[in-house]
Amino acid sequence: MAAAGDCNGSTANFTEVVLVRHGETSWNASRILQGHIDSELNDIGRQQAVAVASHLSKQEDFVAIYSSDLQRAAETAGIIASRCNLPEAILDPSLRERHLGDLQGLTMRDAQKQKPIAYKHFLSAKRDQELPGGGESLIQLHERCTSFLENLARKHEGERIIVVTHGGLLRELYRRACPMEPLNGKIMNTAVSVIHIHENGQNWTIKKWGDVSHLEEVGAKEDAFGGDKTSG
Repeated sequence: MAAAGDCNGSTANFTEVVLVRHGETSWNASRILQGHIDSELNDIGRQQAVAVASHLSKQEDFVAIYSSDLQRAAETAGIIASRCNLPEAILDPSLRERHLGDLQGLTMRDAQKQKPIAYKHFLSAKRDQELPGGGESLIQLHERCTSFLENLARKHEGERIIVVTHGGLLRELYRRACPMEPLNGKIMNTAVSVIHIHENGQNWTIKKWGDVSHLEEVGAKEDAFGGDKTSG
């Protein structure tokens, strides 16, 4: 899913937001649901972060980089900021992954056995379904991340920024931009997507989605965990 057409076609002034999913963690590799648990990049994840940083450094005019304050995203953002000669990444909890409540720290298999109610709620199609143990509903996640990005767009109108975040949150940003077009497949670690946000944050246009061409040498792991409907 390296590129996508416009889902709507404004020609007004816009903010260009370059979205990057964090690099791989050992928990991704072990297929563990992370949520708000603060796991760090593994060696592959750091190689992926260097690769995406090199890719983005060939572009111009980024004015700032924002990131989730969770370590796996913040470390990815730090590598990008250094390579792109940007100020230190601005960390914000609004860009965190969905809080998964009682499921955090479990594999999907263990979640099904140990937390069957939470597991059922996690797989529910009901977007207002909160998760036991303080977990967010998809509606809560959507409102958190889209309102934050709308505020960034208003702050940076006419500018280009980078945002480093997580798979579940990226899926909600896609939903905001293209509510009538379901997102199939995974968002790979360090995948790059580009959104133009127009008209005071209200009109979103996808210009590119899920590009991992920068990982040709490092390798984009097609079987990596997360970045799909069970992201976390």
